[in-house]
Amino acid sequence: MKNPRWNPYLVGALIGLLSVFTFALVNKPLGMSTGLAQAAGACAMPILGADQVATNSYWAKIAKPNWDYGTLFLVGTVLGAFLGAWLSGTFKFATDSEVWTRSFGPSKTKRLVAAFLGGIIILYGARLADGCTSGHGISGSLQLAVSGWLFFIVMFASGILTAKLLYGRSTQA
Repeated sequence: MKNPRWNPYLVGALIGLLSVFTFALVNKPLGMSTGLAQAAGACAMPILGADQVATNSYWAKIAKPNWDYGTLFLVGTVLGAFLGAWLSGTFKFATDSEVWTRSFGPSKTKRLVAAFLGGIIILYGARLADGCTSGHGISGSLQLAVSGWLFFIVMFASGILTAKLLYGRSTQA
């Protein structure tokens, strides 16, 4: 098996270069919550109808479903994650996790529902904050914005607290 871990210094430098190129080419910060909202609108069109989505106050104002930088960044991130996992030899389809099973039991339904609800909560928070982890944390901190640095501090603190509440003090991963 190839090495599944990437050098964090190299990855940090590459994210910095990606941010510079993104600002230079499309004059926008890195971010994907708008792309996710656009994808949600596109998925809603066959169910609600294009007119209903077009007149929805959120999609009309913030995230009209279309193929722009945000959507392409989202698709590129998914493809890049797949490529990285494939190149490292760690790609696999899985609905289970040793850490989850050890802490909460073997129910795949419980795990998938928890993941789905967690995704809804974090996307709602991202839209409420008018930006996501990459938008506030990466792009904001690269621009030396106080809000970006504050976001990173709060994100790491809340992540550590949540992990301790859910998984206890176990050092196993």
